Amino acid sequence: KYAQVVPDICPREQEFVDIMDKIRKELVEVVHGDPTKYTAVIFTGSGTIIQDVCINSLVPKNKKICIVNNGAYSARMAEIADSYHISCVNLEFPTTGLPDLDVVRETLEKDRDIAVVATVHHETGTGVLNPIREIGKIAHDNGCILIVDTISTYALLPINIEEENIDFLMSSAQKGLGGMTGVSWLVGNIEEIEKSKDYPKKSYYCNLYMQYDFFERVGEMHFTPPVQTIYALRQAIKEYWEEGEQARWERITKCWEAIHKGIEEIGLESVIDKGIQGHLVVTIKAPEDRKFDFLKLHDYCYERGFTIYPGKMFGLKTFRLCNLGQITYKDIEDFFVVAKEAFREMGYTIPIKQ
Repeated sequence: KYAQVVPDICPREQEFVDIMDKIRKELVEVVHGDPTKYTAVIFTGSGTIIQDVCINSLVPKNKKICIVNNGAYSARMAEIADSYHISCVNLEFPTTGLPDLDVVRETLEKDRDIAVVATVHHETGTGVLNPIREIGKIAHDNGCILIVDTISTYALLPINIEEENIDFLMSSAQKGLGGMTGVSWLVGNIEEIEKSKDYPKKSYYCNLYMQYDFFERVGEMHFTPPVQTIYALRQAIKEYWEEGEQARWERITKCWEAIHKGIEEIGLESVIDKGIQGHLVVTIKAPEDRKFDFLKLHDYCYERGFTIYPGKMFGLKTFRLCNLGQITYKDIEDFFVVAKEAFREMGYTIPIKQ
């Protein structure tokens, strides 16, 4: 936040152009991208805007997009495609597990009009981590490009864009990097971006090639950038390098293990199999008796400095614990002291007998 408190500057000044150029290069570097093959294109907006950009800009004329859908955020991509009247093959799978790769393969082999495959790396609605490397190989074997929403994994989980068979990945500042809301980006294959120049134009503000071209020619965003938010992003990237990719991953994993330890002590259990979780979100099955009240649990924790999230699984009573951001093992331990107090306030004995 403090990084945003800087002297006023016109975003067309060379000083700010240089800042944007450095940020774009570093956004590629975070995912180990070859700068001769990949570039970063930044847009003003939340994470959904970058989903919009990729989907409306990267489907060739008379071609289809296939959404590998096992959660709320992949479902959103299907909704975006529908809103632009883009022909969409929506492969829906249960939200509690991984997509069936055989179904993905068979679909692409049978429908040669599919040119783009899109999915989410980590479904934050559930905590499921999808097998993007395998999906990407299937896509490439069938002449398709792969678009991946990495909004909740970028700068949290180690990602090598080429090794994971990703052509385009998306993220936004407020998630893994810990910046401020209001700026999002993609890291994408330059050759595929150049091809998209001739694809149907479905949006003016959210057109990928137009934004990319303006960056390449002028060094700036085509339209007014969120200046202060860009300064915050620069600081967030600096802090990422200071912590280091491996150290951050180890911290996240340690916190995730602490969450599982804590819920076991309370007598709760995770809905999603631990082996397919992304170490970032744990979806917890809530007690089914009348004593449980999520709002009471939320408010008790919130008043003591902790925020928890309601569940996003239809037909199942759940809530979520997340360790995205600058959260430490000690924070998780302190949270469970409060959470246990909250359950006792609701009339439970710890551990809960279900």
